[in-house]
Amino acid sequence: MTRHIHLASTLLFAFLVSLGSNAGAGERPLKNGAAKPDVLYHNYCSVCHGDRGDGNSRAKNSLVPPPKDFTRSPELTRDTMITIITHGKSGTAMTGWKTQLDDREIAALADYIRATFMQVSLDPKLQRGRVVYAQNCMVCHGDRGQGAPGAAGLIPARDFTTPQARAELTRERMVSAVTNGRPNTAMAAFSGRLPAADIEAVVDYVRAGLMLPATGGISGTNAHAGRKEQQGGEGMNMPFANNLTGNVAKGEKLYMANCATCHGYKGDGQGPRAYFINPKPRNFIDKNFRLAFNRPAIYTAVHDGRLGAEMPAWSKVLSEQEMTDVSEFVFRRFVQGRGESSK
Repeated sequence: MTRHIHLASTLLFAFLVSLGSNAGAGERPLKNGAAKPDVLYHNYCSVCHGDRGDGNSRAKNSLVPPPKDFTRSPELTRDTMITIITHGKSGTAMTGWKTQLDDREIAALADYIRATFMQVSLDPKLQRGRVVYAQNCMVCHGDRGQGAPGAAGLIPARDFTTPQARAELTRERMVSAVTNGRPNTAMAAFSGRLPAADIEAVVDYVRAGLMLPATGGISGTNAHAGRKEQQGGEGMNMPFANNLTGNVAKGEKLYMANCATCHGYKGDGQGPRAYFINPKPRNFIDKNFRLAFNRPAIYTAVHDGRLGAEMPAWSKVLSEQEMTDVSEFVFRRFVQGRGESSK
């Protein structure tokens, strides 16, 4: 009898421990069960602090004081950040996340913010690069590295915020471009204007402060970096990665069912929902788009979505083949302008 009572007590204790561990797991509403720090930041922080960690979000004008700009906050220590993420900060909209995130996730989130957004504020060389960028580069590449349309006959200034830019631009290539310029573009050589140290500083600033990291668990394999800033030629004829081939007819059905309400049935960005969306949906028949986006680049946009915009990451909804089909349709119908609906 005593042995049976002891066994029953042991089983009851194990059951209670199991209940406690399961309850803890149930407190974190992570939709896909993922706990990567970039996913945590996107799901919990970016709505206020922005995709770049600079506080430039849709919510900023509604919050007093405004969300913290991590890119200009060298005073924040790691321990301070962990405390604020855990318990919130009184007098602000910053709430505590201890009921949503466990200690390991909170620490990982703080480390991600420091490594991704705070490098510039913590590194004097990158701070110098920020100044050089503002004085020499911002007029063409934009205050956030988003680029700007080029003058007639010129390739638009590089948009540093795209996944393609991160995939294509090595540090060495960027140093060379700033030093020597780029033929047939508006990119001038700065070797006669800036010392080598400033050239390296501005390149490092662009890489650390403006080139967005891949977020939401997007892998390099699926990123399909394929944008080529040239009209015609081999770049615009690049195939999809992984030997995929798109079906235009199936892609058209997917586009009309999922994309046309925003991007328009003519691909002009004038869909029924476009009036309510800011920033506006992509205009596929725009000259700059047609010059820059080949099949792999369109696939990247469909796969990854666009942070800070209404464009979702369709990799969460569509299969790889379906994304290839709709990308083929967009490329064939709007980029090439052939008006084909099947092949």
